[in-house]
Amino acid sequence: MSTPHRSTAREYLEALLIAAVFLLFTNTFVIKTFFIPSGSMEDTLLVGDHLFVNRFIFGPTMGKVERAVLPLREPRRGDIVVFRSPERPNIDLVKRLIGLPGDTIQVVNKELFVNGKKVVDDAYVVHKDPRTFQNRPYMSEQQRLRDNFGPVTVPPESLFCMGDNRDRSHDSRFWGTVPEQNIVGA
Repeated sequence: MSTPHRSTAREYLEALLIAAVFLLFTNTFVIKTFFIPSGSMEDTLLVGDHLFVNRFIFGPTMGKVERAVLPLREPRRGDIVVFRSPERPNIDLVKRLIGLPGDTIQVVNKELFVNGKKVVDDAYVVHKDPRTFQNRPYMSEQQRLRDNFGPVTVPPESLFCMGDNRDRSHDSRFWGTVPEQNIVGA
């Protein structure tokens, strides 16, 4: 018996359909592209850059098999993370993870301290404004909290995130911590 002959157009359509289903699944559950909309991560990531984000890395696991097979791990200080904005949940933000639950965060004259220890972050942090603002009541919130912040302890199931361009980043200093469930990936 001979097999029925399929047209070339049908074969192309089937291949495109399979590719579309695969891409939709991958983009939804495994990896997604994100666009950098602001300069808060300059010079690490620039406005207009596109990122591939691993959506699985911090995902929930069901059992020992999933933990053994899937590339999962806990978020760590220094990770660049993508998360839903605490202020506007329909917007995704990209920042550096600075503090984990229980950490005490403080910024003194533009220098970051985590749990009382100065963080050596010169490799990626940029301060483009040479001025240092003191935390005085007559100054705007943006000026007061930018260079002198805290100390604040990160609550359970929350993370503290800041942009690498510290002088021009609207981050956890201004809108608070990020709930862990808002993390999209890294």
